[in-house]
Amino acid sequence: MQTKTMTLPDYFKEISDPRVSGRTKHKLTDIIGIAIIAVIAECDEWQDIADWAGSKQEELKKYFKLSNGIPSHDTFERVFSIINPLEFEHCFIQWVKSILGSDTTFVHLDGKSLTGSADVPHGKKMLHLVHAWASQQNLLLAQVRTEEKSNEITAIPELLALLDLAGCIITIDAMGCQKGIVEKIIEAKADYILAVKNNQKSLYEQIQTAFSHQTIESENKTEEKNHGRIETRTCRIITNLDFAEETSNWKKSQSIIALTRIRTIKEKETTETSYYISSLKKDAAFMNQAVRAHWSVENQLHWSLDVAFGEDGSRKRKGHQAQNFATLRRIALNVIKSYKGDKRSIKRRRKMASYEFSYLQKVLKI
Repeated sequence: MQTKTMTLPDYFKEISDPRVSGRTKHKLTDIIGIAIIAVIAECDEWQDIADWAGSKQEELKKYFKLSNGIPSHDTFERVFSIINPLEFEHCFIQWVKSILGSDTTFVHLDGKSLTGSADVPHGKKMLHLVHAWASQQNLLLAQVRTEEKSNEITAIPELLALLDLAGCIITIDAMGCQKGIVEKIIEAKADYILAVKNNQKSLYEQIQTAFSHQTIESENKTEEKNHGRIETRTCRIITNLDFAEETSNWKKSQSIIALTRIRTIKEKETTETSYYISSLKKDAAFMNQAVRAHWSVENQLHWSLDVAFGEDGSRKRKGHQAQNFATLRRIALNVIKSYKGDKRSIKRRRKMASYEFSYLQKVLKI
C-alpha cells in the first residue's frame, strides 16, 4: 500500500495484469509508476530504470510499499513487453484530460516514425504514431499507432474519436486532406485547416488558379530572424469560392489560404508557397498564426522526443516494448512541460530530476 497518494500512477490502475497470478513479486502499479518517474529522471533503458530506482529506494518507499525491493531490469523489460499498449494509451489519455485546461483552440495532427523499432530480419515493421498536439498548452493529447506512414489516413479518424474536440481548430498536413476526415471533424463540432497538395489534384489546381486571378480579401506579412536565418511569411485569404468549385465538395469549407515563405540563409534565398482549405472565415493574421502553430508539433514534440529522450536511436523491439516505452516518454514529456517552475531545456530538467529527488517531487507535484 502506498503511504502517500501518487496522482499520476493512480491513472494507470485500470491496466490489466497479464502476468501469472500468484507468481508475481511486485505490484503492476508499482512497476508502471516507478518506470514513469525514472523516465522523467533521464532513464532511457531498462537497466537505467532499475539502477536509478535502486539508488532512490528510500525516497520511493514514501510512495510505494516495495516489500520485495526494486524490480530488476528484466522485470521492467518483461512487463512492458506484455502489457496491453492500447490500455496503457487509454489511461494516458484519461490522465491528460485531467490536467488539460478548457482553453484549447488549436489541435495539430501529425505522424512520427520510430526508426529504431524496425526489425527487418524478423519481419517487424517500423512503429509509426500519429499524434494530437495542443500547441497552446504545449501538451500531447493522444496518439494512435499505424504500421506505416501511408496508413495515417485510416489512423486519423481513430485519433479524432478519442478526443473531445468541440470548438477546436484541427490542422493536418496534406496526408490528412481527405473528405472523410473533414466529415469526422465537422461531426466533432470542430473546424479545420488542411494543407492541400497534389494528392487532391483538382482542388490543388483550382486553389492555385484562384490566387492567380481573384482579388485577395485579406493579407498578413510577418518576418522572423533567428540564428542568421530570415523568414518572411505572407498569408493571403480568399473567401469567395465561386472560382474554386471543387471546394463545394468539402463540408463547410469557407476559405482558401496561400502561404508564401521566403527564407534567406547566408544570402541564399528560397521561396515556397503552400495552399490550404478551411472551414473558418478568419482574417490573414489569424490564419498565418494557425498555420505557424501547426509546426510546433515538430519543434516542441518530435524534436524533444529525439533530442531530449533519444527516441530515434531506441532499439526496443520485443513484444510491445517499443509502443509502451513510447508512451512512457510522452507521459514524461507532458509532466516536464507541465512544470512551469523551470525555464531550462527538457534535457537539463531531466538531468536535474535524475539526481535531485526534491526537484523531481516539484515536477510531479507530490
